[in-house]
Amino acid sequence: MNDSNRLRLYTFAAPSRFYALTGALVPWFWLAALGFTIAGLYMGFFVAPTDATQGEAYRVIFIHVPAAWMSMLLYLVMAFWAGIGWAFNARLASMLARAIAPTGAMFTFLALWTGAFWGKPTWGTWWVWDARLTSELILLFLYLGYISLVNAIDDTRRADKAGALLVLVGSINVPVIYFSVKWWNTLHQGATISMTAAPKMAATMLTAMLLMTLAFWAYAFAVVFTRTRAIVIEREAHAGWVASLAHGKMSE
Repeated sequence: MNDSNRLRLYTFAAPSRFYALTGALVPWFWLAALGFTIAGLYMGFFVAPTDATQGEAYRVIFIHVPAAWMSMLLYLVMAFWAGIGWAFNARLASMLARAIAPTGAMFTFLALWTGAFWGKPTWGTWWVWDARLTSELILLFLYLGYISLVNAIDDTRRADKAGALLVLVGSINVPVIYFSVKWWNTLHQGATISMTAAPKMAATMLTAMLLMTLAFWAYAFAVVFTRTRAIVIEREAHAGWVASLAHGKMSE
């Protein structure tokens, strides 16, 4: 990478530019999240047909499945940014990792909670120590462990490095979650949607699930960017651009 390209990369990663860019994007993500949520819930609860074997109880999958997807994806994204922050001492990357963690934990809890509502009528119990459920619960503990660890260490750089080590080691749990239904004999059903096979559900069901997935994506962007902006202001409080920003608001 030549000097000019490296300069552009560092300029784009500057907290001040990130703050300005995300400030313009966040309202659009909130609007998209609201629109996709309304459309997805309407399709899932009023348009999609009743399942032949599970009845109306299956409709919780329109929240459960996208939440489970997001819980795993956000962990990998968090691990990526934490690793970048650790390897290259990139402040903004570490801030992004911290901002992702609470949202990832929320989606993991939502997946477990809605899974319990699905499991009761389907399996006759709220919880079983199934391979996928147990590994998803471990994922929640990893999120909470990371949040607790980085907040327990006063030195920001030490906290970011310690947190990065934890999430990078813990990332091995994500493929365990994904492949658990193939590796072990579990109660949890296999993948309904696959990249290599046709969907095993009606088109309206698939549409509702994809709409809810887009809603959760948009929500995640909105919340993570908002939280990162707050972390940026906290960490860059003594920077000149923050002072000028505050002065500009006071002038208004």
